[in-house]
Amino acid sequence: MAESVKAKMVIDKEFQISEIDPRIYGSFIEHLGRAVYGGIYEPEHPTADDKGFRQDVLELVKELQVPIVRYPGGNMVSAYNWEDGVGPKEDRPKRLELAWRVTETNQMGTNEFVDWAKAANTDVMMAVNLGTRGVDAARNLLEYCNHPGGTYWSDLRKSHGYENPHNIKVWCLGNEMDGPWQVGQKTAHEYGRLAFETAKAMRLVDPTIELVSCGSSNSNMPTFPSWEAETLEHTYEVADYISLHQYYGNRSGDTANFLAKSMDMENFIQTVIATCDYIKAKKRSKKNMYLSFDEWNVWFHSNEQDKEIEPWTVAPPQLEDVYTFEDAVLVGSMLNTMLRHSDRVKVACMAQLVNVIAPIMTENGGAAWKQTIFYPYYYTSVYGRGVALNPVVSSPKYDSKDFTDVPYLDPSVVYNEEKGELVVFATNRHLEKDLEVDIDVRSFEGFDVVEHVVLENEDAKAINTATQENVKPHSNGESYVDDGKLVGIFPKFSWNMVRLQKKN
Repeated sequence: MAESVKAKMVIDKEFQISEIDPRIYGSFIEHLGRAVYGGIYEPEHPTADDKGFRQDVLELVKELQVPIVRYPGGNMVSAYNWEDGVGPKEDRPKRLELAWRVTETNQMGTNEFVDWAKAANTDVMMAVNLGTRGVDAARNLLEYCNHPGGTYWSDLRKSHGYENPHNIKVWCLGNEMDGPWQVGQKTAHEYGRLAFETAKAMRLVDPTIELVSCGSSNSNMPTFPSWEAETLEHTYEVADYISLHQYYGNRSGDTANFLAKSMDMENFIQTVIATCDYIKAKKRSKKNMYLSFDEWNVWFHSNEQDKEIEPWTVAPPQLEDVYTFEDAVLVGSMLNTMLRHSDRVKVACMAQLVNVIAPIMTENGGAAWKQTIFYPYYYTSVYGRGVALNPVVSSPKYDSKDFTDVPYLDPSVVYNEEKGELVVFATNRHLEKDLEVDIDVRSFEGFDVVEHVVLENEDAKAINTATQENVKPHSNGESYVDDGKLVGIFPKFSWNMVRLQKKN
């Protein structure tokens, strides 16, 4: 064992944050790059079914147990006519897709995506176009998707072969409407009014839906968080969630600073919660506004190569970040951060799911494989179900270029009473030393370690490819229970999952 530093933690059944909404493990498929064409949909692929869906990709998605997937964008939705993607495929128009400057063939659309989602055991989170369109297109799409029948749009769906309604329950009121890159960018006032009127009409069509109001495109926007405050003045009583989007990169190659960036995510979440609660107080409202962190990931590797892509091609390889080991460690910490705020973060979408800044990569006509970031996502999704507990942490700290007092130990804790299972997810940010953590688990009498998964690598920049998996977890972690205490041994620069179960 390498030289270690010591930390302490107390975990108690009574220190409950919240029941975890499984939708915190959601993802995102946009009509962008090879996410759809060559990703989830490739009729010529050897594994494709009769609908053109790649079965190798579907199996990997099912492995992740993704509960909800946002669709069809993203920036793309702000100039998208949903009607282009329904009806006979041979009649569908090819369009200039303005967000990513490609040609959209519309061979995949709303109905096909619903079919794919069913095959992937997931639900659909649908976004409506509030860039070039508005109330009318949104209410028509909702009627098409959710109304049983006997009206123009619902009967049109039936004529397209879908007798039963899709019953899509979560809807995004546009995407990143504050962004100058957005087709149809709005001011906070313009967006707030449009979102309110759209929500009002949509709720008349189907009162059972949940709605997501657009927050800032990221926490660095000059209008953050005044955008949240002003738009929520309009949408607070009609929306259920406000969105957060954030991506991180390591352009400077400063690993210690990069691993601390989940602290920026923490601050972002806390600021949005505070803003929501200010509007709640101002409106004397009884309802809480919840958060939908519906775009999050590491994204920076592919920025330069994306500038060289020829415009107006079909499904070019855009935003194809090849993820490193250090990216996976930060992704683990980002998941920890959301779990620690699961009382307010109810929906989250890793952006995206396949090929585009994604845990799953494919070759057209060839293999599908797991990127490094697949693993923390997989383990947290599969084992992070239950109640999030609030650990009391005492950890040594460090300072980096952008952050002070960064704890080496970054944990989240999940208790699943039904399964008799306690799970500790922990990042050790120390680049040279193991962390030995004394964890008080006296309230979990009779629990013992059944598995300690470790994701570690000597090379921060190690990657996985179609033929070589260099970054893969092992189950040889050394944690153990001794006299009411869990001793967590977290190797230097690693992400860990320690799973305890109650002995019969």
